[in-house]
Amino acid sequence: MSGIRIRGTGCSLPRQTVTNQDLSRMVETSDEWIYARTGIRERRRCVEESQCELALNAARAALEMAGASPADIGVCLVPTITPDYITPSTACMLQKELGMPEDTVCFDLSAACSGFVFGLHTAQALLAYSRRKYGLIVCSEVLSRITDYTDRGTCILFGDGAGAAVVEYSDRYAPMPSVLGARGEWESLYAPGLGRGEPPVLHMGGTQVFKFAVETVPECIRALLDRAGLTPEDVDQFVFHQANRRILERVMKKMGIPEEKVWMNMEHYGNVSSASTAIALDDAVRAGRLAPGQKALCCAFGGGLTWAGALVELA
Repeated sequence: MSGIRIRGTGCSLPRQTVTNQDLSRMVETSDEWIYARTGIRERRRCVEESQCELALNAARAALEMAGASPADIGVCLVPTITPDYITPSTACMLQKELGMPEDTVCFDLSAACSGFVFGLHTAQALLAYSRRKYGLIVCSEVLSRITDYTDRGTCILFGDGAGAAVVEYSDRYAPMPSVLGARGEWESLYAPGLGRGEPPVLHMGGTQVFKFAVETVPECIRALLDRAGLTPEDVDQFVFHQANRRILERVMKKMGIPEEKVWMNMEHYGNVSSASTAIALDDAVRAGRLAPGQKALCCAFGGGLTWAGALVELA
C-alpha cells in the first residue's frame, strides 16, 4: 500500500499585528486577562491582503521548500471557512494563478479548525488515482471578516493567515494513519450564512468548546496511536490546533506528553482556524524541531463540531 509524506511547508501572514493592548481599546479587557486565559498576546489581521493572496504566498513557499513546481501537482485542496468568493473556489483560483495543469483536482474543503488534517487525509485518498503524485493543501483564513469586535469572548481569539503543505504520494511510503470525526453540535461554534437574516459573525460557547476539546483530543490521540501501533514516545513532535494554551496544557497532562514535544505559537498568531495547525507545522519545521524521517502527530478540533488527527512524516 502507498501513502504520503510531507515534502515542504509554507505560511503567509498579513502585515498588520493586533496586540492585546489594541483590543483593550475596543472592548473591556487587558493583556494580562487575555494571556492568562488563552496564551495569546497578538494576532494578524488583513487590511489590504485577500484570502487568495495569503493562500498563493503560502503555496509558493511550500512549493519552494519541496523543490516542486505547479506542473507536478495533481490535487489542490483549500480548507477554509472564509473564502473570497462562494464560487469559484479558492483552489480553482490557485490553479490559474500558479499555472497548475487543468486536470488538477481543485476544490475548497469546509471542516473549520480541523481543515488541515481533513485536507491531508483527502489528498492521500485522491492522489492514489492521480497521474501526478504531488498534492498541495493550502489553509487560508481571514477570520477578521467574521469576527465581532464588540464581543470580548471571541474577538480576543481569532486571527488571519495561511499555511500550506506539499505532500508526495508514493509506494515507498506507508499509508498515513488518520482519525477523523464529527458531532453535529453546531450551536457551540457557528457563523450564519447567506439569507439567515443575522450578521455573519462567529458565535462560540467557550465553556462547551473547551470541554469538547479536552475530552475529544486525548481520545483522538489514543485512537490514532493505536491505529499506527505507536506510543507517545515514538512521536517526535505534537502539532496541535492553536486554539488556547490552557486546552493544550490539559491535553498534555492527560496524555503525559512533555511540553518540549509540543509546538505552540498561539502567542503570536491566535486561533487561525484551519490555517492554525498548518502554520504551526511550518514554524516547527523551519525552527528545526522536525527533520526528514521524523514523525509529527497533528491533531485539531473545531466547528462542526469536528476533530481530526494524522501521523505525518517528513520526506
